[in-house]
Amino acid sequence: MKKILFLAVAILLTMSSFAETIPANDARVTYVGRTLVEGTDVSFDWTGVYFRIAFSGKSLTMRVSDTKWDDTPEMAATRHNYFNIWIDAPMSAEPHRIIEVASTDTVIELIDPNYLKNSKQKFHTVVVQKRTEGEQGKTTVHAFATDAKGMFYQAEPIRKRQLEFIGASYDCGYGVDDTSRFAKFTPETENASRSFPAIISRYFGADYVVVAHSGMGAARNYNSKFAGYHMPDRYLQTFDMDSTQLTRWNAEESDIRPALTCIYLGGNDFSVSLQPSYENFRDGYYRLIRYIKDNYGENHPVLCVSSKAHSTLLDYMRDMVKFCPMPNVYFMACCPALHLSTDEDLGAAMHPNYIGHQKFSYAYIPYIATITGWGLQDMPVK
Repeated sequence: MKKILFLAVAILLTMSSFAETIPANDARVTYVGRTLVEGTDVSFDWTGVYFRIAFSGKSLTMRVSDTKWDDTPEMAATRHNYFNIWIDAPMSAEPHRIIEVASTDTVIELIDPNYLKNSKQKFHTVVVQKRTEGEQGKTTVHAFATDAKGMFYQAEPIRKRQLEFIGASYDCGYGVDDTSRFAKFTPETENASRSFPAIISRYFGADYVVVAHSGMGAARNYNSKFAGYHMPDRYLQTFDMDSTQLTRWNAEESDIRPALTCIYLGGNDFSVSLQPSYENFRDGYYRLIRYIKDNYGENHPVLCVSSKAHSTLLDYMRDMVKFCPMPNVYFMACCPALHLSTDEDLGAAMHPNYIGHQKFSYAYIPYIATITGWGLQDMPVK
């Protein structure tokens, strides 16, 4: 299994000695994804949520807390929330650092002080992304601070190009960083920045939001878990793990206005040699599309992607889209030849590794380029 080096996981400091401390909800910080502002704190748990921050100075710290959703200490002990960090560079498949947020009210040094000490740049940008999905924990950012000579600036705002992805484990980058398809999943091998939503968004220079949770289906979850609670229900939530929906997502209050929503569901509906009826599957999928249209408008385009899990699933989805009563709903099929079923293309628990996700991205991109009108870019998919 690939070993990940976690640098400077947590440095316990106080914030009072710094010249400028700003609250998490400061307008100069740009958050991309579903978040909740409570007072001056910003909380989130969905996979792939990220934020951009710009500053000058010789240090940058973040005061942050991690909260586990699990009721039992035994289960909570197995959860680990990891983050990717890029410094003075755009998001990519290779972060500069990986940190774990594992406790309450902890101050973390986001940048190696040696880098800042030796850098000739006076102005720095940092991107921090949650690489693990909601069940690994909820993150609450409290504040940021820099040193006595530093100050904060306006980070890059949300880009004009935006995409939304809805799905399950593939969208989360589940097991993507492992080298064996037979390896058991661990949180360390989940990496949102190597999943196909991230790869596609980088290709188009777009910001993106992922609403995904492993094992979820449109009408039936993996191995029939959580009957009566499927991805259409989860899509309504501000927090992935808040099934009470007390903090229901309100798209009108968000800055996110995606040009397209891509849905990749169905593999879990057909898991362990079982499947829903066509009517149940269709109705669940239509319910999800209806919620998307309610968020962004009746003419908002939706791309429904069939996994290569089962030939009947492809038939279900083709007919479901063909007879969809809502406008601008499109169909794309993934076939078994899309990627190899070996360690060359697969990571932990038979899920795609980075190469597998690149192949998925190559399949998606022409559809997205056509539907959005963005066209193809003269650049590789990475």
